[in-house]
Amino acid sequence: MIDVVALGELLIDFTQIRSNDALVKRFEQNPGGAPANVLAVLSKFGIKCAFIGKVGNDVFGEFLRKQLSDLSIDCRNLVSDPKHNTTLAFVTLDDKGDRSFSFYRNHGADTCLFEKEIDLELIKACRIFHFGTLSMTHEPSLSATIKAVEYAKACGKIISFDPNYRAPLWGDADSAITAMKSGLRYADIAKLSLEEAQMVTGKTRPEDCLKELLKYELSFAAITMGPQGCAYATDKYMGAFPEYPAAVVDTTGAGDNFWGTLIFGFLSNGANFDRISEERLSEIVLTANIAAAMSTEKKGAIPSIPDFAKVRAAFEEINGK
Repeated sequence: MIDVVALGELLIDFTQIRSNDALVKRFEQNPGGAPANVLAVLSKFGIKCAFIGKVGNDVFGEFLRKQLSDLSIDCRNLVSDPKHNTTLAFVTLDDKGDRSFSFYRNHGADTCLFEKEIDLELIKACRIFHFGTLSMTHEPSLSATIKAVEYAKACGKIISFDPNYRAPLWGDADSAITAMKSGLRYADIAKLSLEEAQMVTGKTRPEDCLKELLKYELSFAAITMGPQGCAYATDKYMGAFPEYPAAVVDTTGAGDNFWGTLIFGFLSNGANFDRISEERLSEIVLTANIAAAMSTEKKGAIPSIPDFAKVRAAFEEINGK
């Protein structure tokens, strides 16, 4: 049985690397795309995963397929498109390791996934279905995403949602907010950045955002806040953690590391937030918070996934104080 199936974008992150020439920017090719990043974390931690999406029939698409296959992620429903190229993103970093994105995605292969290309049996066989909003920016992938989510919901699967808002990929903020609200209506568990939570709820403080998010009947909601750590809530509990200390190099994929690690903890504890104790919930979120911070100490999203043993050791050190 496959534990987690994710649908969405799979692309190349060209991440800025150090150059000896201040006038020349150099970039390193890395696999990217939030849904795939989440699966990479889960697979590295021993969870069986499968990906649904589309890449170009080009050298970048071949690279991405091999990257996922090498991580033991099931790629039977990763479609190769002979007409459209793999989407590219150039990621530049400031002095603090924070990112700016430039996308090359007009008719990118990831936006060209059709409903008929989705293997519904793959969704039927999973426990958790995960998606975001970047597959909802254009047709036909918008219709494909909705079909997959509705099928997963009808099959009684746990729906996981991470908006992964990227302003340059939307015509306007209102369209993105509409898509985020749509995703939340399907979701059982969700992770949003503070910016996303504020956009959706109209609130400013994280605790107020969480209260509004729970009105979507979520079993669990988390807000990641970068240097301010994270906040989380169920209908019974609410909590927060400060940022775990890290020598930040690149924040790419930190939120995906957080969410992948949290889903791992969720699955490891019966996949039911309604029955989990406040103490155990706190442990799961703290572990995810640590993993996210550790991932910022290396470049790239998938290459920066920390070993779970290292994450667990840091958790034990904090717990022992």
